[in-house]
Amino acid sequence: MTEKAKEIEKTMIEMGDENQAAHLMRFFKCAPGEYGYGDRFLGLKVPQTRSLVKECKSLVSIDDAADLAKSEWHEVRLAGFLFLIELYKKAVKAKDNQAVEKIVNLYLDLIPYGNNWDLVDLVAPKILGEYLVGHPQKRKILDDFSAMSDSLWHQRVAIVATWTLICKGIYEDVMRISKGYLNHSHDLIHKASGWMLREMGKRGGEKELRDFLDTYATAMPRTMLRYSIERFPEQERQYYLKLRKDD
Repeated sequence: MTEKAKEIEKTMIEMGDENQAAHLMRFFKCAPGEYGYGDRFLGLKVPQTRSLVKECKSLVSIDDAADLAKSEWHEVRLAGFLFLIELYKKAVKAKDNQAVEKIVNLYLDLIPYGNNWDLVDLVAPKILGEYLVGHPQKRKILDDFSAMSDSLWHQRVAIVATWTLICKGIYEDVMRISKGYLNHSHDLIHKASGWMLREMGKRGGEKELRDFLDTYATAMPRTMLRYSIERFPEQERQYYLKLRKDD
């Protein structure tokens, strides 16, 4: 670990709160058999981590960010990923394409360390999603990740990264990937897919969402369906929920 990374990790360890850490371990499902098993928390809240990142972002290199993202501590990994976002924004602003590519490739390599939903949701749209808006020829990576049945976190990255595309009026990726997740077994994927479908409806794709529901509502996992129709009027929500054959 670089000296700067060690310094930041030490600072964060000193900021820790054991009671908050115990709460976070329950919240992020770290018990044996749960998806976050084995993760370790210091007990920092996200605003604390964001504040530290804001304070130190001008001092942190890509190597520092990479080392932090590999930390044993959840909040330190989050800081590493947030620093990577800042470095990405800086590279884009400077039109440094070489640095942009380097940061994106590093993020892709670091995805296994982003092994909980917050480490996906706070980062994937800001790096991979932003990158894919300007590089449509690279969007196949979403399909590659969605097909990685042995990696829940790559699969969640694939769907959550579409948020940035959705905001630009690009809907085909979220619909294609959500269709591929209709038979997925994990609730975290059902929630993320429903969330992104709902965002599509909220951000100009209302017709596309209804078309998707008219075709696939009967096959959608109930959680995915419920999330996707949250903003609908109650009568319409009930209509789609009743299409479920197993309810």
